[in-house]
Amino acid sequence: MRIADFDYSLPDELIARHPAAKRRDSRLLDVSDGLSDRTFADLPALLREGDLLVFNDSRVIPARLHGRKDSGGRVEVLIERVIAETGALAHVRASKSPKAGSRLVFADDIEAEVTGRDGELFMLRFSQAVLPLLEQHGETPLPPYLNRPVEQADRDRYQTVYAREPGAVAAPTAGLHFDTDMLEETRAMGVRHAWVTLHVGAGTFQALRPENLVENRLHRERVQVDVSVCDAIRETRAAEGRVIAVGTTSVRAIESAAARGAPEPFHGETDLFIRPGYQFRGADAMITNFHLPGSSLLMLVAAFAGTERILQAYEHAVREKYRFFSYGDAMFLTPGSPA
Repeated sequence: MRIADFDYSLPDELIARHPAAKRRDSRLLDVSDGLSDRTFADLPALLREGDLLVFNDSRVIPARLHGRKDSGGRVEVLIERVIAETGALAHVRASKSPKAGSRLVFADDIEAEVTGRDGELFMLRFSQAVLPLLEQHGETPLPPYLNRPVEQADRDRYQTVYAREPGAVAAPTAGLHFDTDMLEETRAMGVRHAWVTLHVGAGTFQALRPENLVENRLHRERVQVDVSVCDAIRETRAAEGRVIAVGTTSVRAIESAAARGAPEPFHGETDLFIRPGYQFRGADAMITNFHLPGSSLLMLVAAFAGTERILQAYEHAVREKYRFFSYGDAMFLTPGSPA
């Protein structure tokens, strides 16, 4: 298996740099039986009474800060993970990397001391509680491929309507298409809802390296799958319903909880790398956006639905001018159907 096997050609104009006017206005490529062009408003027609939708309720924090080093140089900080009330692991961009013991200064005289390194990340201790100061001074951490300044509307639109557990630095983007009416509509037709938490890290945007394939490991992300989710999955399967993961992050959470067979409560970190050859234990169908060429997320959906089938679907999406990536359109996938 090579990273290049999951490459495809994407015209720049198909990268969605802004969301659709309304969440459900996005398009939906149905890959459950051949290829069918729909809109996301059609999703209920693809669901059945007794199905279970599993959502990731992680909330994107305004994780980017701009400031200066105590020596005067500019610095940009992207919080990767809040590890204590005043502590965080972060990516730090500066003309010269700060050393342990140095201080970073932000608005309103907020300071952060560099206390060390954890691999590529910097360990920071802030002078105030991290989450409140980010809400006041932080900037929405848009993906780098959007290549535009953050706008006020991003605070709302780069967030699912059901987000409640703060900690992600990237949105679980398949969920961006759901509005409150869609949630109620699916409930009314007898589709159950369950909630996992996976705090998406900036590592989701990092290019795969050959050692990832050799070691079969990815960046680590925090996951919480409660017993109620496991019970809902078991009951759904017993009633011959489908477990439908909303997004690759929900898939990763469910499969991390099902590492030993049936899903079990899971609270911790996962470095699970799902790629072709993986045997799925938790998810029966998936809603997902279109992913970057050569990415681990594209490998995940290829593992779920078949590499040839997914690449054909992507070719179709490019030809039909679907919108790609975080603010783009969606797919509905089931495994095992012909390409």
